[in-house]
Amino acid sequence: MTWNDLEVGCDESGSDGENLTGGNTDVFAHASVLLPVGTAAGYLREVRDRIRSPAEEYKANHLLREKHRPVLEWLLAPGGPLHGTAHVHLTEKAFFVVDRAADLLLGDGGEAAPLFREGRRTLGDEHWREFLQAANRLLRVRNDGEPSEPVEVFFRTVDALRRAHAGTEVAAVLERLAAARSRADAYRARIDAGPTLVPVLNPLLPAIVATAAYWSAGGRPVRLVHDRQNMLTPERIAWIEETARRSGIRLAGVRLVVAREDPRVQLADFLAGIARKIASDELNGRADPALTTLLRPYVDAASVWGDDVARALLGNARPGCSEPSADINSAV
Repeated sequence: MTWNDLEVGCDESGSDGENLTGGNTDVFAHASVLLPVGTAAGYLREVRDRIRSPAEEYKANHLLREKHRPVLEWLLAPGGPLHGTAHVHLTEKAFFVVDRAADLLLGDGGEAAPLFREGRRTLGDEHWREFLQAANRLLRVRNDGEPSEPVEVFFRTVDALRRAHAGTEVAAVLERLAAARSRADAYRARIDAGPTLVPVLNPLLPAIVATAAYWSAGGRPVRLVHDRQNMLTPERIAWIEETARRSGIRLAGVRLVVAREDPRVQLADFLAGIARKIASDELNGRADPALTTLLRPYVDAASVWGDDVARALLGNARPGCSEPSADINSAV
């Protein structure tokens, strides 16, 4: 690291791999913290002193317990440990699926927002869920059935839904999707032909690129210190670095560490888990206005978010994906 590089600790919460419609969470959060190691360690000690749990390793759920609400508010509050030194990129998983499907099949991620906005309202909960599950299965790398099955199921679902809801705005988009089978066949053929470098449906890699873009926006190179995980292979880290370079992002590198050995990464783990829970509560009508207000300054405007109400409450997140989609599709 050169003397003028920024070094930022990162971690995520809500990872279900490519299972975005049937996993345990509906939001993925990637958080980052810019603090000196010693300062971050001091804040961790203060969290421990305030909570006084016997647990060896603290996680976000310690802070989210009602009895520790004052500690959570202190951590996020203006003038608190993370204010002005931390950031979180959010992904609404259902919208991410729609966005990736629209980009792959129509070559236009702009179709995703109207489809997502009107889809559940027009199709109803059950049919909308069928569409999301079929799209998730089409796009994910893993396939437990016949090679052609994900394509068959998706287009059978699309055809049934467009017939059932003929004449609607959503049916018009479904009509365009139904005409794009050749793109779907080509996509699945690329998957069947060999290993996939960058799974289209995994939100971690584009979130890391967006994190680097945020911290390097002032012109200083940024180096990301990230919690180790299986998704971050050397080949994928190289892809992240190359994608950032081609996008004009000054990413100096990505270094993997064990989270418990870097206090900055531990604080990022706290923020990711907290942000995921607050955002999920917004999506599901369980909003805590005070916590939403505290979270808002941390939320990346490039977050991938489709719900209009939650987006307005959480900040300036715009609909659509922040990564160069062509790079992701060509990496499959």
